[in-house]
Amino acid sequence: MKRLVSTRKLALAFALSTAFAAPAALADIKIGLNVPLTGFAAADGNSAHIGAQLAVEKANAQGGINGEKIVLVVYDDQASAKEATPIATKLIERDKVVGAVSGSYSAATRPSAQIFQAAQVPYVVAYSIDPSVTRAGDYMFRVSSMGEVQGRGGAKLVNELGKKRVVLVTLKNDFGQTLARGFKEGAKKFDLDIASEYEYDIKDRQFGSLIAKIKSDNPEAIYASGYYFNAGPLVSQMRAAGITVPIIGQEGYDSEKFIEIAGKAAEGTLLVTSLDRDSDVAETKEFLQKFREKANFGADMVGAATYSATAILIEGLRKTGGKGGAELRDAIAQGSYTMPIGTLQFNDLHEVNKDLQVQIVKDGAFHRHSVLHDPELLAAPTKDSK
Repeated sequence: MKRLVSTRKLALAFALSTAFAAPAALADIKIGLNVPLTGFAAADGNSAHIGAQLAVEKANAQGGINGEKIVLVVYDDQASAKEATPIATKLIERDKVVGAVSGSYSAATRPSAQIFQAAQVPYVVAYSIDPSVTRAGDYMFRVSSMGEVQGRGGAKLVNELGKKRVVLVTLKNDFGQTLARGFKEGAKKFDLDIASEYEYDIKDRQFGSLIAKIKSDNPEAIYASGYYFNAGPLVSQMRAAGITVPIIGQEGYDSEKFIEIAGKAAEGTLLVTSLDRDSDVAETKEFLQKFREKANFGADMVGAATYSATAILIEGLRKTGGKGGAELRDAIAQGSYTMPIGTLQFNDLHEVNKDLQVQIVKDGAFHRHSVLHDPELLAAPTKDSK
């Protein structure tokens, strides 16, 4: 009898200790981010990193995913395919992320897309515009307009400015060439006269001979692709040479670094982008404020797009309760999202259709110039399109 009583006492003690023990810690939910934090694209990478951090911080302040904390696992890919490939593998195999975001250029995003697709890990791409990314498979998503779409938007802007004779200045990489293809498609629709097309290398900073050729073409407008570190010297030198016609850039110009490098020559430069600094949309206004508070400089398209990509991935995780794989892929695909870069919904190729914002440099800052709206011209490709 004594033995039975002793056993019951032990059982009761165990039950009481279990009842009053601290609750087991919830597991973290890991999402990955590949981003260029060093090298030639470090300024863009810094903005992208801040954008992703803001999305994670906001989500965790709201309780994370069912009380579980979201952890952002970050690696520096230097905007390089060589670095990006092992990073993608590491995120999947070692870090066990349920989803990932590309806050990087196309050179790093293309090979990463193949690896995430093979592992069936959803990958939301912020601003890489290469068309092959979403063609990698159905676990890929892109929140920015594709390069060809942005290029066609550039042609529409030239037409809306009442200009016809235009010179193309094309950065000799996939970014520039994709934009040029789209511009040429749009030029046909608007009967634009492309007087000449000139290419330059990503390492170029001196453009004297190229500018002499542009002047001899006597264009009414110039459509020049490039990143802020190319575009700053290019625009500055064109203005110094006496070229006064409108210069139209794209998302690569969308950085305060461009204005800093080009100086007063940046005034009047137009760019087709996705971030409207004068927006009245609550999500955009909040993002612009929070970004400046965290970064101590103004937000750019890269930061806004990476914030949006990360927030969309998190919203998908909320719907699945933190689960990844096909369930997360489908949750992301079926959503509609109001983000700093617009209202986004994915088509069957997981591309987005949206208006394009035109910003102009005025008084040393980016401001709204106009909005390009043309559902047919600016339509994203689908699975059936070439």
